[in-house]
Amino acid sequence: MQTDTGILRQLLDIVTGPERSRRLIRVLVVHRDLVADPGPHVSRAVLAQALNMLLYEGLLDRVPAAALYVDRCVAQGRSIMHDHGAVRTVALKKMGALPAGQEAITRVLRPLGYLLNGVYPLERLRMTGRSHAQADYPEDIAQFFVSELHPERFSPGFQQAVARVTATSTDPVTPEAATLLKKVEHDKSLALDEAAKLLPVLVAVFDRQHAEPALADYQHLLAESPEMAWIATEGNAINHATDRVEDVDKLAAELKELKQPVKEAVETSQSGRVRQTAFQAARVMRRFKCADGSMIEREVPGSFYEFITRSRMPEKDGRRPLDLSFDSSNAHAIFKMAANSGTAAGAKTANAK
Repeated sequence: MQTDTGILRQLLDIVTGPERSRRLIRVLVVHRDLVADPGPHVSRAVLAQALNMLLYEGLLDRVPAAALYVDRCVAQGRSIMHDHGAVRTVALKKMGALPAGQEAITRVLRPLGYLLNGVYPLERLRMTGRSHAQADYPEDIAQFFVSELHPERFSPGFQQAVARVTATSTDPVTPEAATLLKKVEHDKSLALDEAAKLLPVLVAVFDRQHAEPALADYQHLLAESPEMAWIATEGNAINHATDRVEDVDKLAAELKELKQPVKEAVETSQSGRVRQTAFQAARVMRRFKCADGSMIEREVPGSFYEFITRSRMPEKDGRRPLDLSFDSSNAHAIFKMAANSGTAAGAKTANAK
């Protein structure tokens, strides 16, 4: 368990309040340098850590099975090593005010010290995945796996539906936030009050930026790409967060005994050094526009929670770094976790607002 009064804790206290701040630092493993950093400035690494902690907290709010798992870990005295969060984007220009594709996300990651760490073609999904690692603490601050869907690889009708769904996108990055991003990119740090202004904007980037989709468009997207259908309802929200564990096979067996919604198989990378499994996606209620202008609610797949074991690389120059790579085959299997069903049969009309 970890407690502190450093600049990370001060930043989280301002943005979330002391109670949430204490819990986050108790739940998650944080590198001792980041915990102990006294400030007075907030380094890009501390800001990246704070962002990941708030995104992780948001994922737990949306995935009950994950929240239950974390509560159990805390009760057992075990902290969570957050390995990576995954985000989905659409490689399409003119999405309202939002930049196309991965740039909607990477434009805020670069100033925080994130560098491209790998490119993963996801051909069956007609997507491309890219991992980004934080340069100062690559093994200790969670990576981001940012995927882009390529609409031009689908039917004309699908492309038109994507364009309609995303046309209302707004940009959460305000002019003030853009200025602060340039400052942290140049100086590699911000004053505490500046970081406290920027952090909520960074969190807002990882959300749905467009309005509720039309039900007809959603159904068209679902027929060709469950991944794009997911983006239609969830946008750029964190698709999954990941616990890095010592033995994912052992943990998966334990979770099955507890009747938790863990997938049947553990996926293994071609190198054998990366092994992954996950909970089934949470079910969430989302609103859709009907042809007559009314609104309707449907149950759809939401986010989920993943588990990963990473082994060390072969020794080179006296070092054995952690294998921070991903695997396209593993990624294909993990993507299915949020595509395990479409809209539920039972729908209910919602009041239009």
